[in-house]
Amino acid sequence: MEQINTLKQEALEQIQQAASLKELNDLRIAFLGKKGSIQALMKEMKNLPKEEKPAFGAMINTLKQEVAEALEQQKSNLEELEMQKQIESEKIDITLPGRQFELGNKHPLITVLEELEDLFIGLGYQVIEGSDIVNDEYCFERANIPKDHPARAMQDSLYIDPEWLLRTHTTALQMKVLEENAPKLPIKVVCPGKVYRKDDDDATHSHQFMQMEGLVIAEKVTLADLKGTLEFMAKKLFGQDRQIRFRPSYFPFTEPSVEVDVSCHICGGKGCPACKGTGWIEILGAGEVHPNVLKMAGYDPEVCSGFAFGVGIERVAMLKYGIDDIRHFYTNDLRFNKQFKRYE
Repeated sequence: MEQINTLKQEALEQIQQAASLKELNDLRIAFLGKKGSIQALMKEMKNLPKEEKPAFGAMINTLKQEVAEALEQQKSNLEELEMQKQIESEKIDITLPGRQFELGNKHPLITVLEELEDLFIGLGYQVIEGSDIVNDEYCFERANIPKDHPARAMQDSLYIDPEWLLRTHTTALQMKVLEENAPKLPIKVVCPGKVYRKDDDDATHSHQFMQMEGLVIAEKVTLADLKGTLEFMAKKLFGQDRQIRFRPSYFPFTEPSVEVDVSCHICGGKGCPACKGTGWIEILGAGEVHPNVLKMAGYDPEVCSGFAFGVGIERVAMLKYGIDDIRHFYTNDLRFNKQFKRYE
């Protein structure tokens, strides 16, 4: 009894005086461990008379419980003290100004692309996207540009092997759409995406740029339908006062073919440096779909006709926002990108 009471008093005093969790854990091992003081007392039980062993065992169990409760209480006290110290050392100075979080904004090319997509979806067009890697047949052959055709000289570019290349225009998507839907009518699609050519980079040219091509196939589609569509687009992009004009041109996949100019949105057609004094700015190429293209896709040119156009996204963005160098779009300068918040 005397040994038990002495050990109990010693254990409770040391636990009460423990100043750290490590010290407290050492005391737990010292008193409650397999080689601890209380376990050592248990070994004395064999030397006691039989009738005294139950009372002795009960007292040892009570001692264990009291020591364990004291350890748990002191652990709780020490953890609370540690938390208070941490709170004191990590106080937030509420007098400091708050951090400014900036929201990013879309790249101007994506903004213009989405504006065009919204415009044509509103006219009933379907947006078609596809792989940047296309087959030579669909990129050129189906677009009425056979091998050794002079028109290939401007576009033969990044071939992966003799049959596959990085697309030089999104016409390949249009050819796929024509083939997959033949002979169903009507077809109204726009095909946006990156294209790749062997142009030398300068202020107005890039070896990689974005393009959106449009295609309409139905009965009795004329150049008048094309002009109405493109005039609507020009007014939406550059203002309701804009006018467009057609100039004869040549593209292998359209006949007749035209270059499309829009009246200058800066000077209103009076003449300025932006339009080189002419009052007009070239924005895209277009034309009536060539009969050969229709035939190769499984359509009868005597039954249906259509128009196609291709507009450069960088070209539109440069005109809309007064950007003087196409390379600004690809230099990853956030100061440039932050100027463009939305489309109007």
